[in-house]
Amino acid sequence: MYSLLNTINFPDDLRDLERKQLPQLAAELRQFLVESVSKTGGHLSSNLGTVELTIALHYVFNTPHDKLVWDVGHQTYAHKILTGRREAMKNLRMAGGISGFPKRSESLYDAFGTGHSSTSISAALGMAVAASLSGSDSRSVAIIGDGAMTGGMAFEALNNAGAMNANLLVILNDNDMSISSPVGALNNYLAKLMSGRFYAAARRASEKVLKGMPPVLEFTKRAEEHIKGMVVPGTLFEEFGFNYIGPIDGHDLDVLTDTLRNIRQLEGPQFLHVVTQKGKGYPHAEQDSVLYHGVGKFDPQNGITPKAGGAPTYTQVFGAWLCDMAAQDERLIGITPAMCEGSGMVEFAEKFPGRYFDVGIAEQHALTFAAGLACDGYKPVVAIYSTFLQRAYDQLIHDIAIQNLPVTLAIDRGGLVGADGATHAGCFDLSFLRCIPNMTVMAPADENECRRMLSTAFHLDTPTAVRYPRGCGPGVKIESALLPLPIGKGEVRRTGEKIALLAFGSMLAPAMQAAQQLNASVANMRFVKPLDEELVLRLAREHTLLVTLEENTVQGGAGSAVAECLQQHGITVPLLHLGLPDVFLEHGEPAQMLAACGLDAAGIVASIRCKIPE
Repeated sequence: MYSLLNTINFPDDLRDLERKQLPQLAAELRQFLVESVSKTGGHLSSNLGTVELTIALHYVFNTPHDKLVWDVGHQTYAHKILTGRREAMKNLRMAGGISGFPKRSESLYDAFGTGHSSTSISAALGMAVAASLSGSDSRSVAIIGDGAMTGGMAFEALNNAGAMNANLLVILNDNDMSISSPVGALNNYLAKLMSGRFYAAARRASEKVLKGMPPVLEFTKRAEEHIKGMVVPGTLFEEFGFNYIGPIDGHDLDVLTDTLRNIRQLEGPQFLHVVTQKGKGYPHAEQDSVLYHGVGKFDPQNGITPKAGGAPTYTQVFGAWLCDMAAQDERLIGITPAMCEGSGMVEFAEKFPGRYFDVGIAEQHALTFAAGLACDGYKPVVAIYSTFLQRAYDQLIHDIAIQNLPVTLAIDRGGLVGADGATHAGCFDLSFLRCIPNMTVMAPADENECRRMLSTAFHLDTPTAVRYPRGCGPGVKIESALLPLPIGKGEVRRTGEKIALLAFGSMLAPAMQAAQQLNASVANMRFVKPLDEELVLRLAREHTLLVTLEENTVQGGAGSAVAECLQQHGITVPLLHLGLPDVFLEHGEPAQMLAACGLDAAGIVASIRCKIPE
């Protein structure tokens, strides 16, 4: 079925092909991607768009000696298939299977592990400098998507790379920006021309001759920029010190291979602008690239299998609350760092476009932007994934918390995230939030409590975080009212004997199940900060063992807050902390991952019985 693809086990096999065979390989690779992802789920649109680019890169560059650094990583499935992992794709993002992102421990061809955006240029620059220092002829290539160019780190790296004059190639995979329009035969020809050695040599020679005549040299440079700027949008990147080439058709293998071969011979920082189409070759993904960005299993003939009905996800609960609260209070401003769909803000953006701001992949800016709004009387709500909040930690402390500004953080994907693995897991937020002065930190146990906590956060005039998990809750009925909760107060959900389970957030459900077997008391703590100290002390007096439960790393988390409370009051009682272990947890099914961490009901019971044998 795959007459060419089945012969390609590593890039050396690819480089043995004749150029006229590459389009057939691209067609087979694209078909394999659709069939493979339909069985496992994963990122589809972005990977379909980089098939030809991936083939051309491995065809021209001597990988893994030459380093390919992919930004974000959700465009690397074709790269994985061509680098010895074709058969492993059947276990993509599953427990024990390969990751959905580049991973150094997985393959020599994965030069840099990544799951967050805008890191590729910095990493590839480091590798280019390392090659120079060691005398190696290795080339470094950063492949960055247009969305990742909204991240400030990318421009910091561009600025540094241009000043260093390093042998670095940056490829902009442009599949959405307005600068994609000037693509065609003329631009392809100009790109090949400007990437050629004759053009580069002529440019260097003219600069050498004209150095003695600075006004003429400056005029010549300006004239060149003007001429190039008339047909290509490269002036910005030229100002950073890069030789800009493109835009070229990212699905034309002849143009790609010719241009890359020319660039590989050039010295100094090069910038290649490649225009591709998300979802290329699969009509369903071409028509709705956002829907097919990240998909579950689907029928490749008919498209995505409709999702079954059921309880709303926490993300949907947040989205509905945001619209309801915005209708009540005109001061509410919704902010997202490029995660409108993922954070549940689509309806809000449609209903309140004047109060919706997608700031791009710029988490640092998102928080300081919110701080500025809060200074002038608005009530910003920043919808952000836990893993991405890590990137704005300084802004949270310096710009929001120190000034005690009323910014609400709606933190999605708290805890484990299943198939996306370690780069996207929200394992650390309770630990790094609770140590910040002025912060209020809440973790809901169900959907309705999430809605009430969001209302509580919004009505406070201080920095507040509501941290909720990925996926659905236990299916609790959601009230339409926007009722706040009393600050710093938990509740006892079950009264038992000897053992008290102090559950934070998502751990309430398995705690209740475990308590049935143990005849234990269960407290829904609700607040990580301020902690309900009165409840903790009462439970300590009435029980012989306290067990804290959290879907967060044990180090410095909610359990640590309980221990600190007991120590401050001079109370000594046996204390067991159950949470995520001190390792980076790999991808897998969420339920299996929690069970492996001992955070399902059976694991909780087993841990307690080891502490107090029957």
